[in-house]
Amino acid sequence: MTLPAPVTDALRRRDAARFCEAILPAVSRTFALGIKVLPGALGQAVLDAYLLCRIADTVEDAPGIDPHVKAALFDDFLAAFDDAEALARFSVGVQALTGDLAHLTLTQNTPLVIEHFKRLPANTQTLVRKWVAEMAIGMRKFVLLYPNGIRIQTIDEYKEYCYYVAGTVGYMLTDLWHEHSPSIGSRRYEILRERCRAFAEALQTVNILKDVAVDAEKENSVYVPEELLRAHGSSQSSILAPELLLKNREALTQLIKLAWHDLEEALIYLLDIPRRAVSIRLFCILPLLLAYATLRDLVQSNAMLTPGGSVKITRREVKSLLMTGSMLVMSNAGVRWLVARVRRRSFELAFAG
Repeated sequence: MTLPAPVTDALRRRDAARFCEAILPAVSRTFALGIKVLPGALGQAVLDAYLLCRIADTVEDAPGIDPHVKAALFDDFLAAFDDAEALARFSVGVQALTGDLAHLTLTQNTPLVIEHFKRLPANTQTLVRKWVAEMAIGMRKFVLLYPNGIRIQTIDEYKEYCYYVAGTVGYMLTDLWHEHSPSIGSRRYEILRERCRAFAEALQTVNILKDVAVDAEKENSVYVPEELLRAHGSSQSSILAPELLLKNREALTQLIKLAWHDLEEALIYLLDIPRRAVSIRLFCILPLLLAYATLRDLVQSNAMLTPGGSVKITRREVKSLLMTGSMLVMSNAGVRWLVARVRRRSFELAFAG
């Protein structure tokens, strides 16, 4: 893999804004599409917040690094916003990480992200730092708790983990909506905060379910709780064993139910966003539709439990959902219809090839 030309050009120029904008599609196509529709300072805030969260995630996921080294990296990352020496230590420390080239490039250029972040309004910086710190502290906790690779033990621990890595993002985004959107006043903000955690954690659970094999093989992490696997006659050490496929599949049932429940909460969250905040609705609808489509396919698949396997919807369906979701996003009835349709079967438009 090579880096896109806009990324290398921005690095050559040490241009913080251009680097942040260019690296985003390389680390997440879906969020790049959503962030693009957010205006002004809100768009920049979500861009920088996402990149900061991705940096923390890259440290957490990096294979072969002593957990105490990772903990020290998290400490320096949290201090780096105010302490130039901590930022310098972090920048040196992450050179040892291995993994995806785009994610490593982002993490190794954290100074550019922080430089861009510091151009945001002071209140926005405070808000983002609060939730990024909460996420990083949680990741640090789990890295030290499971020094040989994360192995979630119980449903309660699973929910705690998802809060740190995803629920925090739901709260952060909702705080940013309130900060930057005139149509989301105090009353609407309180309504959205009731379901913002479920919105983000639904997406996280779907990602965990579709990538069970990827996480186990590439990141040495198993997020399916041991208690669920043992209840069905298996274990985390046997999660990809062909002879235990049906037992492992049954163990996922409770997480699948949790994902469906949280997706329904996430749908209400989207519909509670005022129509006047159309850019925020657009930002939220595509990942929600993709999660519904992925969970629909996942229910009928065993690919995520086979070595090298994962569950992915087709590119045509992604394009179809992007186009149709954008057209219907202003109509609550239209969104409900589209979600119900996606839950039943694949949604592919003939001209979306």
